[in-house]
Amino acid sequence: MTDTQRNHAVTAADSHRNADGRRNPAPGAPGTPNTSVTPETSGTPHTSGTLDEALERIHLAGPERDGWLSNHAPMAVEALVRRGQASAVHRWLDQYRSRLEDMPGSVEPVTSRNWHEALGDIDRVGDWTVFFERETEGRPWRGVLTEWWPRLLPGIAGGATHGVIRVGHSVRTLLDGEETAPRVRELAHALGYWAARFQPLPPLERLAGPADAAGALDRVPLIAEQDGEMLARLGRLTAFPDWPGGLPQGPEAARTALEELVTAATHRYATHGHASPIMLVHAATAPNAVLRTLPALPDSLWVPSLHAAWAASAAVTSAYGPREGVPVADLRSGPRDPQEVFERAAAHGDDHTIKFADTALDVGDATALVAAGRAAELNTPVW
Repeated sequence: MTDTQRNHAVTAADSHRNADGRRNPAPGAPGTPNTSVTPETSGTPHTSGTLDEALERIHLAGPERDGWLSNHAPMAVEALVRRGQASAVHRWLDQYRSRLEDMPGSVEPVTSRNWHEALGDIDRVGDWTVFFERETEGRPWRGVLTEWWPRLLPGIAGGATHGVIRVGHSVRTLLDGEETAPRVRELAHALGYWAARFQPLPPLERLAGPADAAGALDRVPLIAEQDGEMLARLGRLTAFPDWPGGLPQGPEAARTALEELVTAATHRYATHGHASPIMLVHAATAPNAVLRTLPALPDSLWVPSLHAAWAASAAVTSAYGPREGVPVADLRSGPRDPQEVFERAAAHGDDHTIKFADTALDVGDATALVAAGRAAELNTPVW
């Protein structure tokens, strides 16, 4: 981003577009700074303009920096607002803005006819973003999501799973609150990033799997060489346990299995997160993003969503997990009140710590709260 954009980043976007097809800022629109904004509380999420203002700032930037590092701002600010920390959002964005880069320009417009050739091409992320902005302007966002979700699921691990995680945060907001233009636009940006970073896993041997998710994660074979970026590590995957085995008996069974996976991966971070404190949060936050999206999808998509979520969680575990864990009994310290746990994460300021605490609160039990505290201990604080 330019210095001017960073200094005046709270602006709204209207339907007018520039030469690349993206929206031009509209001065005086609802995204303009408002010093009288009342912070949201956990009991009334998204009732003020704080989230919309933050999203308007974020949408001036692209989804990555330095060639591959994801822009975590939309996910972190959504979690902050939802969990009663809206008053911290703009201060948090102020410190994060140096990590933001301009949205890449257009290469060639993505259309309904040529999208296959652009899938997985990060150089086309600007084109993908414009495509989904137009799609979500022209028809209901649920229809766009339903059409593209099964197309994107096979590439769930792309971008270190940040595409699906960003979608999950966006859909949660749209389901629970007002469908404002910035929130619908955020879904467009999230889908565009996922499409541009689409990355299927290599062919994998299916190993005999245990009955429960925790046991399945325990049996995920670690890749032989745990070095390099995630894309290189994904190419070294060889086999996963076949969990949950046979097809779940209906969509509700799939939802239950997905909840079990999120819980198991969150708990596992408490004992195994030390191996890669940043990357291993995604073993929990990626399947939780899928879980958050299910209510917006036809139940016919719930079973394939479960299997994709398992693939993402297992891939992260294989690529970054340690060979030995730390006994949970050695970690029983820190706050136990959920609100206090999240306040600690917000004060810590690290984007992954914030997002993981958000997932831990979804799980809500004592071990999950311990895991959230562990993330705060392992990751470097911002403040």
